[in-house]
Amino acid sequence: MKAGFISLGCAKNLVDTEIMLGILQDHGIELTTNPADADILIVNTCAFIQSAKEESITTLLSMADYKETGRCRALIVAGCLGQRYGQELLDELPEADAIIGTGAWNRIMEAVDETIRGRRVIITEGEIIYDAKMPRIRTTPPYTAYVKIAEGCDNRCAFCAIPMIRGRYISRTVEDICAEVHALVGQGVKEINLIAQDTTNYGHDLYGKPSLARLLKEIVKEPKLKWVRILYCYPRFFTDELIETIAAEPKICNYVDLPLQHAHDAVLKRMRRPDTRAEIEALLERIRKGIPGVAIRSTFIVGYPGETEEEFETLKNFLLEQRFDHVGIFTYSREEDTPAYDLPDQVSEEVMQERYHELMSINSMISQQKNEELRGRELEALVVARDEDVPNIVAGRSYREAPEVDGLVYIEGDDGSEIGDMMRVRVVDGFVDDVAAERIDEGEA
Repeated sequence: MKAGFISLGCAKNLVDTEIMLGILQDHGIELTTNPADADILIVNTCAFIQSAKEESITTLLSMADYKETGRCRALIVAGCLGQRYGQELLDELPEADAIIGTGAWNRIMEAVDETIRGRRVIITEGEIIYDAKMPRIRTTPPYTAYVKIAEGCDNRCAFCAIPMIRGRYISRTVEDICAEVHALVGQGVKEINLIAQDTTNYGHDLYGKPSLARLLKEIVKEPKLKWVRILYCYPRFFTDELIETIAAEPKICNYVDLPLQHAHDAVLKRMRRPDTRAEIEALLERIRKGIPGVAIRSTFIVGYPGETEEEFETLKNFLLEQRFDHVGIFTYSREEDTPAYDLPDQVSEEVMQERYHELMSINSMISQQKNEELRGRELEALVVARDEDVPNIVAGRSYREAPEVDGLVYIEGDDGSEIGDMMRVRVVDGFVDDVAAERIDEGEA
């Protein structure tokens, strides 16, 4: 029997996919990347915002076609969409044969067995996070991997459905995470990306206080590890100890991913975010002062219910003042069962789009300026791609660019490196998303 898998949404979802792939293979199921050859098709879905739900449904319907044109005998809906909508999804999507939720993916074989017998099932009860002993088939390039340090979320942001989908916050132990990092480095991984719904809250449930700094100090003891990068940091638990740890440990990328969502106190309060603008600005100042050369990424929402022109102007001015290295801008997505759904003064789609494009334009200008300011800067770069038709140029990433979400470093003067190699480069020019650099010979460096 062959199984095909499509993983949608975030890196956290991707880790769940990789574990399910390992479970399937351990049970003798062959994996295929060609959906036409698959007896079982599994789509790990996303349901974070409306566009993600639409993508998930479109993908499911596309895969259902292989029941007619391929070998597909069963279509399984995994992940957030199934967890959130369960029976409703099974009722309204006759093409789907099974639903398996975010806390029950370890029962993927049960879903496969039931569907092959012709039974439609829903398996959404459960609360599980993987550990280092579970089988895993990585789908990322050999040099990089995601490590999920916790599951669920205890934050209750008014616009977000994640807590009702993913459940309460559950941390893995320091020892288990380090065991996984050791195994991944042994497989040739050079870059570890730590992920969770809220990485800075790591360990609060296990150790009585946020313990990300403690975890990092143990991870960097891995001798062959080159980089460890922290993603999805909430401001509330971004402690001075964490700042000092990042600055002191060369293996920890001087990169901070800090989703802030807005900068006006009234909007932050309506969002049920615990921070004020003054507190955010103070934290950003401490981070920049404490971590030399830090690259800061953030995300913001425009069009949140009740957002006035004055509140939007505050956000716009905040971006101009703070000049983040990387920014993601999103229009508000009205999600049922969230507190924000019933808020008055919903902003029109037209106004949201105007504000979105205005901030994107500002962000592009700032991004290009920041990248131009890097001219002459020497960086270590990880080679991530090369085009054989374009000799002497490779694409890479420095500590300043996270995989998938940020730009690239295009390196000239390279004629022999392989993907996964690391090299010294000097930035020669900057653009909106990317920078151009030249390779530095060892003698020159």
